[in-house]
Formats: sequence, C-alpha cells, structure tokens
Amino acid sequence: MTRVWKWNRPVTVREVLEDLQQERSIAYTTVMTVLDNLHQKGWVRREAEGRAYRYEAVSTRAAYAAALMNDAWSQSDNPAAALVAFFGMMSDEQRLALRDAVRMVQGPETPEPAEPSDTRRVTGPDTGSADTGTDTSTDTDRENPGSAQEPGGR
Repeated sequence: MTRVWKWNRPVTVREVLEDLQQERSIAYTTVMTVLDNLHQKGWVRREAEGRAYRYEAVSTRAAYAAALMNDAWSQSDNPAAALVAFFGMMSDEQRLALRDAVRMVQGPETPEPAEPSDTRRVTGPDTGSADTGTDTSTDTDRENPGSAQEPGGR
C-alpha cells in the first residue's frame, strides 16, 4: 500500500515492481499476488488496461491511519485513559499537529460569550441601596440556594 499511496495515481504491477527493485530483489508474480490480495480485501480498486490492470488506493493513507486509531481507541475499556497515554507518547511536533487538527475540526475560533450581567449592582455607598433589581427570591431560597433548582436542596 505504501507504494500505491506514494504514486498517488493508478499504477501497474510493473511500475510497483520497478520501484521496489530499487531497494531489493523481488519477483513480478509476488507484486502481482500482493496487489490482487489488496484488491480482494477492498483496499485497492483496479481497472483493466490492455492485458494488465491499473491499481488505485480506495482511501488515502491519512484516512487509513485515522481508521486504525479509531479502531484501537474504540476497543479500549477506558477511552480517556487511552488518549492520555497516547498523548504522552507524542513528540512536541505531533502535539502541535494535533492542536492544528483540532482547530481545523472546530473551525474558526469565536469569541467567548460575555458573562451574563447581574441584575443586582451596587449603586454606591452614598445611596444606601445595593439592589436595583427586583428580588423575587423567598426566604427559603436565601437560606438554601440550591432548593429552587434541585429537589431536596442539592
């Protein structure tokens, strides 16, 4: 697959063979068998060209790597711990790439929403009044602030 991805276009057995032979001795039939196996497994598609086939990757190398990572992560009984361990193995360059990828997925940053303004504000020490809003809370709410939101006051 590395050779097919490297060419980034449909390739023949002969092209892959010649590329591999720059590094080691390998038989034409071996390359043909491997490409046929990859086709049967659905990793490459092929199209007849004369008496030969041209093979093309079904997905990109990046998509394949992502699928492997997703598969490994989804098999963990503790995905958060698996991610922490994975991040701990990363180099600084990989962490920077991860940050860039997260930014790309999240889209452009939007400004943080402003804090909601409090309806109560201090008007100054000379007025003697610290409340300019309408107070609708009950004595029970003041004694147990959680009681208005959750049953049982928790």
